[in-house]
Amino acid sequence: MYIPPHFNEDRIEVLHDAIRNAGLATLATMTPDGMIASHLPLLLDPDRGPHGTLVGHLARANPQTKTTDTAVQAMVVFHGPDGYVSPSLYATKKLTDKVVPTWNYVAIHAYGTIEFFDDADRLLQVVTRLTEQHEAPRAEPWAVSDAPAEFVRTMLRAIVGVSIPIDRLEGKYKLSQNRPPADHAGIVSGLEAEGNAGLAAQVARALADKA
Repeated sequence: MYIPPHFNEDRIEVLHDAIRNAGLATLATMTPDGMIASHLPLLLDPDRGPHGTLVGHLARANPQTKTTDTAVQAMVVFHGPDGYVSPSLYATKKLTDKVVPTWNYVAIHAYGTIEFFDDADRLLQVVTRLTEQHEAPRAEPWAVSDAPAEFVRTMLRAIVGVSIPIDRLEGKYKLSQNRPPADHAGIVSGLEAEGNAGLAAQVARALADKA
C-alpha cells in the first residue's frame, strides 16, 4: 500500500482498535488461476504472535478454501470511516482558489500465512466468539447455544475455519494531515454537518495527534 509519511499509522494498539471496529474484512489470496477474495468478519487475537492473529470462517463451498496457495502470503484489508471532503470546507479557499477535493479514509492491510481448519470444537469456538462479539450491544443477545445442538453441528460441517498469524501490518490514515492548520476546524465541522460524524471524529483525532 502506498503510504506517504504524513498518512502513516504504525502504532499497533491503534491498528488493533481499528481492526476490532471494522466489522467486515476482505481476504485476498493467490490461486493457480489468479487472485480470489472473500468478505467476512474476523476476530483479532492480539496476543498471538508479534502483531496478533486473525480468525474467522468461510463457507466450505467457497473455492477459496480449496484453491488458495498457502505458500503465498494472504492479505486482509480492513476499512474505517471514509468520505468525500469538499474544498468548500477549507478556510484557505477564501485566500486562493488553488484547492481541490479529496477522499479521506482509514485502511489497514494485514499480511500472513493462512491456515484452513475444520476441527469441530475449534470451529464452534470461533462462531461462538464471533456471535458474542456482535450480539453484545443487543438488549437480549442471541447465543449459539440457543439453537439445537444437532443443528449447530450440521452448520459447522458447512464451514471451514481460517487462521492468519499477522506477519506485517500497515495502516494508512488519510485524514487531512497534509492540510494547513487553518483548514482543520472547517473540515471537522463540515463533515459533522454533512452527517459523517465517524469520519469527523477520526480526522479530529488525527489532527490532534499531529499537533
